[in-house]
Amino acid sequence: MFNSGKGQDENKTFNLPGNINKIVSEGGPNAKQITKFIKQDHKVVGYVLSSGEKVSVDEAIQLAKQGQLDHVGVSIAKDGSEYIRSLPDGDESNNLGNLPSITEME
Repeated sequence: MFNSGKGQDENKTFNLPGNINKIVSEGGPNAKQITKFIKQDHKVVGYVLSSGEKVSVDEAIQLAKQGQLDHVGVSIAKDGSEYIRSLPDGDESNNLGNLPSITEME
């Protein structure tokens, strides 16, 4: 399904290695979706969920690990930190990078 090389496919989503996600959370019937980013100083510090709840990045990672978020993966950055990413499905409209963001002041 995934091409780990630099293929000619213009959809970069499918040029990622299949094992990029440490944990995959497809959620269940009560799983929440991430609907917006929360940013401070141009940095993502949290998310707004479909329930209206606001959670930090760390809280979202824990929810994903518990299978409480829908259609996301927990991946490891080069610096060893964990982060949330959408699961590739060929539909760019539901990618996290395409979601709206809100700005919150500290």
